Amino acid sequence: MSALWITDPSVAVLIVGLLGLAVGSFLNVVIHRLPIMMERDWTTQCADLRGDAPPVFEPLSLSHPRSRCPKCSHAITVTENIPLFSWLFLRGRCSTCKTPISIRYPLVELTTAALFIFAAMHFGLTAAGWGAMIFIAALISLTCIDYDTQLLPDNITLPLLWIGLLFNLFGTYTDLKSAVIGAIAGYLSLWSVYWLFKLVTGKEGMGYGDFKLLAALGAWLGWQMLPITILLSSLVGAIVGISLIVVSKHDRQEPIPFGPYLAAAGVVALIWGKSLTQAYLGMML
Repeated sequence: MSALWITDPSVAVLIVGLLGLAVGSFLNVVIHRLPIMMERDWTTQCADLRGDAPPVFEPLSLSHPRSRCPKCSHAITVTENIPLFSWLFLRGRCSTCKTPISIRYPLVELTTAALFIFAAMHFGLTAAGWGAMIFIAALISLTCIDYDTQLLPDNITLPLLWIGLLFNLFGTYTDLKSAVIGAIAGYLSLWSVYWLFKLVTGKEGMGYGDFKLLAALGAWLGWQMLPITILLSSLVGAIVGISLIVVSKHDRQEPIPFGPYLAAAGVVALIWGKSLTQAYLGMML
């Protein structure tokens, strides 16, 4: 692939794009099923603590059973499960009952493919390029899950943290010392804000998943990228939050997930973090 990127970059871009579509299709499964699997696990644990019989659920994993229509239970065939193209061919509807299929499925696939291509063009098909694709895939999953459920699963955030440290063991994005300090500082910074806000207001301003996500971003990007990451995520979050309250009459008491803004800022920091940090420091000085 590295040689192909040099000799015929257009073919390499096509292959990376197709890989992105396939990964995006799998991410749709993760986004939909992982919260259900987590909820079932919690229900089972609660029943065990109460001494009740464990609830019986239909077996569910990320690979089984086959995807199906939530309304008519039509099992999705191979030809109906081709990323992006099947949605277009079916015109966004179930082939059996014609129930609309959410446009988010092709959007996740397209976004994953586009960001994979961008990562490959920026880093090349090197360890940094492949690592960036892993980073992006995890953040897309976390963004959608947090948006739907206001949860940032440990099943994703913790492996993301350790994988970031593993890549930086070889200095892929930053040196290991900066990565370890970044993980610690990322967690403690939001942990401190959480407790300060709770002591002042008596309310919880964010979830523990946000601490772990910022720790993972610090492990990948190093502590030097944390200020710009926090600044960008807070700025975008504030703009979106105020817009929702003013335009959509969003209830101020209803929490707004912060994970998507951290994830978006993490991708921006991965690509442009050093340039943005230098520009910001230049303005301040």
